[in-house]
Amino acid sequence: MSQQSAVMSKQNIDQLCINSIRTLSMDAVQQANSGHPGAPMGLAPVVYELWQKYLKYDPANPVWPNRDRFVLSAGHASMLLYSTLHLTGVRAYTPEGEVLKEPAISMDEIKRFRQLDSKTPGHPESHITSGVETTTGPLGQGAGNSVGMAIASKWLAANYNQPGFEIFDFRTYAVCGDGDLMEGVASEAASLAGHLRLGNLCWIYDNNHVTLDGPASWSFSEDVMTRFVGYGWNVTRVADANDLMMLARAYETFLKTTDKPTLIVVDSHIGYGSPHKQDSYEAHGEPLGAEEVKLTKDYYEWPDDKKFLVPDGVYQHFADGIGKRGSDAHAQWLKLWGDYKAKFPELAKQLELIQKRELPEGWDKNLPVFPADAKGMASRESSGKTVNALAKNIPWLIGGSADLAKSNKTNLEFPGAGDFLPGEYKGRNLHYGVREHAMGAAMNGMVLTKLRPFGGTFFNFSDYVKPAIRLGALMEQPVIYVFTHDSIGLGEDGPTHQPIEQLAALRAMPNILVLRPGDANEVVEAWKLAISHIHGPTALVLSRQAMPTLDRTKFASASGVTKGAYILSEAPGGKPDLILMGTGTELSLCVAAQEKLAAEGVKARVVSIPSFELFERQDVTYKESVLPAALTARVSVEMASTFGWERYVGPKGKMVGMHSFGASAPLKDVLKKFGFTVENVVTAAKEALGK
Repeated sequence: MSQQSAVMSKQNIDQLCINSIRTLSMDAVQQANSGHPGAPMGLAPVVYELWQKYLKYDPANPVWPNRDRFVLSAGHASMLLYSTLHLTGVRAYTPEGEVLKEPAISMDEIKRFRQLDSKTPGHPESHITSGVETTTGPLGQGAGNSVGMAIASKWLAANYNQPGFEIFDFRTYAVCGDGDLMEGVASEAASLAGHLRLGNLCWIYDNNHVTLDGPASWSFSEDVMTRFVGYGWNVTRVADANDLMMLARAYETFLKTTDKPTLIVVDSHIGYGSPHKQDSYEAHGEPLGAEEVKLTKDYYEWPDDKKFLVPDGVYQHFADGIGKRGSDAHAQWLKLWGDYKAKFPELAKQLELIQKRELPEGWDKNLPVFPADAKGMASRESSGKTVNALAKNIPWLIGGSADLAKSNKTNLEFPGAGDFLPGEYKGRNLHYGVREHAMGAAMNGMVLTKLRPFGGTFFNFSDYVKPAIRLGALMEQPVIYVFTHDSIGLGEDGPTHQPIEQLAALRAMPNILVLRPGDANEVVEAWKLAISHIHGPTALVLSRQAMPTLDRTKFASASGVTKGAYILSEAPGGKPDLILMGTGTELSLCVAAQEKLAAEGVKARVVSIPSFELFERQDVTYKESVLPAALTARVSVEMASTFGWERYVGPKGKMVGMHSFGASAPLKDVLKKFGFTVENVVTAAKEALGK
């Protein structure tokens, strides 16, 4: 009898599949000499039961829009997901959603775990690995993403389902650990989900009593079940992660619970089966060691001299289970979709555009054009007018704020916009409450379902959202952030609310588009860029205080925003003595300083630089035309940290910016104290000229 046959004879097929997940995970971590084997070993039955019998998912078409979503919020357990994707035969797909014949995770990729350019990185990355719904690793973020996915399912159903045509009813499952539930973002997300009564959301809590440092009891003793009951969740418990019957009962409980989210607390053993490391922190974040792997395989009654073994019948069992279930469910949905397209062609066209991330025809029609106005308006005001115009044209543009919509001007106020509320899921205004962390994470989840969300808060509180922004940038997901109250221009609110280093921090982040427009018409152009940008987040950085709306018959067109920087106002004769560079409200300071310098015989060029990132993408010729290398007398003006401006100012230039925190005082007093006056800009210009 072969070793594989011997394995088969000792274990039923369910146990073979579970142990295949475990041993593939152990072997991959051991071969990489890096990783987290313990959670996959403990949770293999939990994920097996879910995928094989309950998850509505077609491995042959993993981009099916109505598939259930599975989120591994405990991203360190990545091999649990990779092993499952491999064994269930999930197919690869292109970034455009074209399903390929090749597997998402081949056995070779399992063997290349944590190696350069593999599809099995240390933590799951959705833009690298097909079948990974979202990038996870920073704990709690995946849990937050799952809430956004559940919101999206409810919103899509409310807006696109028709009587007899339930096109959207997908559920979202997330596997969380102690670390996830300790992180504040998960607490915020759970609170929001309970409030919204998201009955299509299930979190599976891996209650293994271990953290990276040691026993969870060292740092975590709360009653999680009672906490979630308080959030308004349905809570159930499985006392043994290996009990498939009790797991099935828990999943059935979730499916029957439609008026609130469900938390399944699963008592598990990290490193299950390891004779010396089960239930210990050593099983969490490091390989078991060759000898311990051998002993653990002996416990599983597994050939201990075989690596990456998948016994006969395992692949077929998954094909007969999730493969057939998923294929049948997908086929039924495709038939329904065909009938839906015939009966509701306009709605179907919208859904096709959503899935392709394409914009509807006329998406930019009737956008505001702001007349010249010396008093002008705050860019948060012009932003509010612009986004309302855009949202009328783009039905799946939805937005909200962390309890600051009236200040951020993010409310959609046209007839029919409505509010997304508990049990009322059609509205396009989302109310996150004071939950910036959850807002960012949830928006990542929504955009992963192809909706286009935007969310607002004060720019200073972008620090609360930054982990989600970073993951969105890593995943190349087009979330739009509306950051208002962008400077010390807040005046009386004082330094606790006045951002200083936030602009430099966002500009330092890869793959994010940061836009700080300098008047109302630049705001319109910035929004058009944000809507068109689909391979990463966009941050719109907007003012609380008014700024002049420039007369575009005298100044260059605001369409120059698309280049990132452009000559707003040329020096007389086209031969400048120096360059004044500004963003946001400070752009008008540069214009006023240009006039004052001209009266003194100094020729200045004014350059608007709303986006460093876009300007850096331009060719050398264009950049030289805006900022000639030979012209070294330069001044930058921005109410923020000067960090990063060196690239444009150069060693001989001057930077008018912030070198400390702000102050609480009326606006005019704050501006004078920190040097944001025409006189100070003129003085800096003269210093740059050596005068």
